[in-house]
Amino acid sequence: MEIVHLSAECYPVAKAGGLGDVVGALPKYQCKAGHIAKVVMPMYRTPFLYNHEWSVDFKGHANLANWYFDFTVIKEKHNTLGYDLYLIDINGLLDRQKIYGYDDDTERFTAFQIAGLTWMKSWEHRPDVVHCHDYHTGLTPFIMRYAFDFQALSGIKTIFTIHNAQYQGWMTWDKSRYIPRWDLWKRGMLEWANNINPLASAVKCCDRVTTVSQSYLEELKFQSNGLEKLFEYERGKCVGILNGIDNEVWNPATDNYLQHHFSITSVTKGKEKNKELLCHRFGFDLQKPLIVFIGRLVGEKAAELLPDAIAGAIYQFGHTASYLILGSGEHQVEGRLTDMLMPFSGTYNAVIGYDEKLSHLMYAGADFLLMPSRVEPCGLNQMYAMRYGTVPMVRSTGGLKDTVVDMGETEGFGIRFDQATAGDIIYSIGRAIQVYRDKNFLLLMRERMMQIDHSWENTVQQYDQVYQS
Repeated sequence: MEIVHLSAECYPVAKAGGLGDVVGALPKYQCKAGHIAKVVMPMYRTPFLYNHEWSVDFKGHANLANWYFDFTVIKEKHNTLGYDLYLIDINGLLDRQKIYGYDDDTERFTAFQIAGLTWMKSWEHRPDVVHCHDYHTGLTPFIMRYAFDFQALSGIKTIFTIHNAQYQGWMTWDKSRYIPRWDLWKRGMLEWANNINPLASAVKCCDRVTTVSQSYLEELKFQSNGLEKLFEYERGKCVGILNGIDNEVWNPATDNYLQHHFSITSVTKGKEKNKELLCHRFGFDLQKPLIVFIGRLVGEKAAELLPDAIAGAIYQFGHTASYLILGSGEHQVEGRLTDMLMPFSGTYNAVIGYDEKLSHLMYAGADFLLMPSRVEPCGLNQMYAMRYGTVPMVRSTGGLKDTVVDMGETEGFGIRFDQATAGDIIYSIGRAIQVYRDKNFLLLMRERMMQIDHSWENTVQQYDQVYQS
């Protein structure tokens, strides 16, 4: 099959979260399985753009309401990522350094979709599947099906993958003029709660909906930011498919970011060498368990609980563990985490920002990874941690619930808790400290988790079944 992925993110071109990781890996493994997979995304001004060679594939023009714009489609020359990568450039809209966070994001992503479909309409052939990711491409199924100028594309099957349903791309009705001439009788296919809702529209208009874990699909029926009834009504076309991880990138035996490599047979020594580097850099005691958090410092990740939870754990258990935070997000949370550096020096440290190399070292050298998320559609961090023998400490929600078995259960290897509260986190830290003292049980947990296969090959087969259906 020929599969075209439309997305706002794709690692390593431009990434803000898990969406970028998925779109960066899934097409590669689809190509390895014998399909033709392509990625189409906006041409942000990121380092990847300037560090690779490109050829111009298409030049065209389209309009966003009464604004006519030219656009250019460029293709990465050397198939560096293992699939064809196309970037769409629209001067004044997509030529930005950041992916999101602009006042005109509605115009940016609507124009991106119109340009992409205008280009696709010029092809001499038709792809089998257009695979759209999150609300940034949510208007695409509607335009393909109900916009008069795009009827040539109406026969192509569309899949819509929801990576996070909290963000829906709401638009007021005055912006309906942005959408190419469409059948006004189909207004209901755009509308939800008296607004245009791209995510809801995609769910209504596409042929199949996938979510990034089975538990998240069930959660959407009672927790989806206002779309609960829609997911209940459309459940017949919805499938939960757990994300995979790229084993070529996330492999402690070959990881390019690590000085000290290890495998399941050398996990104890290998992790200790990587932990030494972290302890030396951040002033920790090598003999104490190292608990880390890697991620966005936002409400969805329950990041505002971290200061109270860490301070409470130190008060309750003393300086019996070390804590390291890597992330950025809400300024208030960043400030509180920074304020803790002096009082808890030697036990706690934080790096505010994003550092890919450091994150790999933390997965390799830490003993425990904390994920107290309120919302976690799939979660990749816990899978990375498991691959590196780092015990995941997770709240029972979404994909965390689907991938982590509590150590109290048969064949368990992780620590799970029910509520996103400082109290539950502190209790889990206490369990982690106990586990760390039992070296034989800790090794058993590490060996169990490192044997689990979360590779993309299995996930690709499940997407194949959805496409075939």
